[in-house]
Amino acid sequence: MTRLWNEPADFADEMIDGFVAANGRSVRRVTGGVVRSTTSPAGQVAVVVGGGSGHYPAFGGLVGPGLAHGAAMGNLFASPSTQQIHAVAKAADTGGGVFFSYGNYAGDVLNFDAAQDRLRAEGIEAATVAVTDDIASAPASEHHRRRGIAGDLSVFRTAAAAAEAGYDLAAVTAVTRKANDRTRSFGVAFTGCTLPGAAEPLFSVPAGRMAIGLGIHGEPGIDETGIPTADELAELLVSRLLAERPEGADGRVIPILNGLGSLKYEELFVVYRRIAQLLEAAGLEIVDPHVGEYCTSFDMAGTSLTLFWLDDELAGLWDTPVDTPAYRRGSVAPQERADAVALTDAVDAVTPGDAASQEAASTVLAAVQTVVDTIDAHVDELGRLDSIAGDGDHGIGMQRGSHAALAAAKRAADAGAGAATLLAHAADGWSDKAGGTSGALWGVILSSLAAKLGDTGSPSAADVAAGVAAGVSGVMSYGKAEVGDKTMVDALVPFSSALTHAVDAGASLTDAWAAAADAATRSAAATADLLPRMGRARTHGQNSVGTPDPGAHSLALIVTAVGPVLAASRKDSSS
Repeated sequence: MTRLWNEPADFADEMIDGFVAANGRSVRRVTGGVVRSTTSPAGQVAVVVGGGSGHYPAFGGLVGPGLAHGAAMGNLFASPSTQQIHAVAKAADTGGGVFFSYGNYAGDVLNFDAAQDRLRAEGIEAATVAVTDDIASAPASEHHRRRGIAGDLSVFRTAAAAAEAGYDLAAVTAVTRKANDRTRSFGVAFTGCTLPGAAEPLFSVPAGRMAIGLGIHGEPGIDETGIPTADELAELLVSRLLAERPEGADGRVIPILNGLGSLKYEELFVVYRRIAQLLEAAGLEIVDPHVGEYCTSFDMAGTSLTLFWLDDELAGLWDTPVDTPAYRRGSVAPQERADAVALTDAVDAVTPGDAASQEAASTVLAAVQTVVDTIDAHVDELGRLDSIAGDGDHGIGMQRGSHAALAAAKRAADAGAGAATLLAHAADGWSDKAGGTSGALWGVILSSLAAKLGDTGSPSAADVAAGVAAGVSGVMSYGKAEVGDKTMVDALVPFSSALTHAVDAGASLTDAWAAAADAATRSAAATADLLPRMGRARTHGQNSVGTPDPGAHSLALIVTAVGPVLAASRKDSSS
């Protein structure tokens, strides 16, 4: 278990601060993560990697000459936010464009894609290759749906080496895509991992058993078996991976035996002894074998094997020297130090709303406070629901997001903001601090609603209904989920439909909202019967049958709690 922390919600930020303090020769702190503390050639493609914290040395430990130019570092097991990724990319950019790479998880895809769009809108070229090496997470016919695990290392190294060699952005993208297509991984675990402050691991494995095909965020395995001998484990890993030899592979392969957190190096060496024998018996040429920790999962006792299949171009790039805090290969020439840049948090100026809108803003602020109180009261329940087939971070992510939204809303209120501006600030605060899928989607919902409220006059019930409907469109477009996928959408769509229908029929906002909240609650409960078709739970969907989707459940809790706030506001305004 994880034993040392102060406040669990502060763990990731404090970890990053300590990491930077210990590795100033390699990295410097920027908003959202770290970048190299040394200079990079002007016009070189900047390789920015990232993901949730809890996987050291991924991702910050892989920043330095020969590898990444920057790493966006999210909360524990949660994607960094769009704002964080964008800030790291801007700090890393040297004029040659920005190349993103990260594990293929829903929250990472949402936020990195949004950051990429922002860069392009600012005139900065950007491109992406998501890592999809885990053969347990989807069949070969759906390679694009696979998640990224320890194969991150081979993909990141290829991208960075190509940048160091002077490839332009299109060429970096092409060779990295080839590297990803030639990377395959498969993992097992003997115990789950425990997040800071949590009383129980995200999943458990019965004594004397081994989970097969687990995820690095505490997702349970797809199968279970008795604990094998070291040789039998090696045979399982190698046989699964050789069954998926990439087309065109010439027989040269880099094996990466990765420890997930608690296995000792000595154990890994015993397993690798047999892996090497099996690969040689298969007629393969082993190049630069790696045995160690490259992508961990806190204290998880487990291991994964990655095979990276080479060709002449990939082999040449692999020889590029690397010098990062956690990973070194070859000899890197002394690097010039970059000038220190002070960290500043940009604060948007607030144009005061008129008196009516400021009064509406006070209701919005009260609603945000109610959201915080509701999430605080249910944070453990939300985490428990999410741990059944996900990674258990939904409660703490919603807590971080809602508290940040409240802080931003209070600052805007103090500056005299109207309803739209106050809620827009809350939306930005939520998406930035929560990160992950839910952070991004709640940012979309709140910002869409804000756009319909305005900063003059009092918003009508129709304005509110239109704002919620716009939020639905944004979430479905941004997250790609549909009704029936077992996501937040399963509660959000019925809520919006019922709200619009009641308002169109002449109901007051208070009555319409109450009816819509009831529809959301019933629909969220009904998700218990569904199999998830999106997100991390998709791979282990059978585990969640009988349990409602945590995103749908939290939305229902929130809209139900906000109803009385609207009713009180209406009563006050009419008295």
